[in-house]
Amino acid sequence: MTWRPLPEPNAERDPASLRASLDKVAKRFGSSSASAFSGLFDRWEELVGPSIAAHAKPVSLRAGHLRVEVDSNAWASQLRFMTTDLVERCCSALGPGAVRQIDIRVARR
Repeated sequence: MTWRPLPEPNAERDPASLRASLDKVAKRFGSSSASAFSGLFDRWEELVGPSIAAHAKPVSLRAGHLRVEVDSNAWASQLRFMTTDLVERCCSALGPGAVRQIDIRVARR
């Protein structure tokens, strides 16, 4: 008897667009789409402004849950008060539901 691989479903053999493939990978990491994931990190300064971006950076985005690291407790407090506004800014730029919640953490030194 000769070994033969199981036949693949036709959908697996057909070429897929790069966007669809990246979206599939992004969903495995918990992001809504690859464009939302990369857009958030690429456009962070534009979304939050240069003064906030100088002290805060996005670390991860999973299932609409954005984790942001800041460089001090003072900035953590400030951003916690701005959470609703930041969620709205992200969603208006990246699409509804791209960010639903923000977790602010002080970065370890």
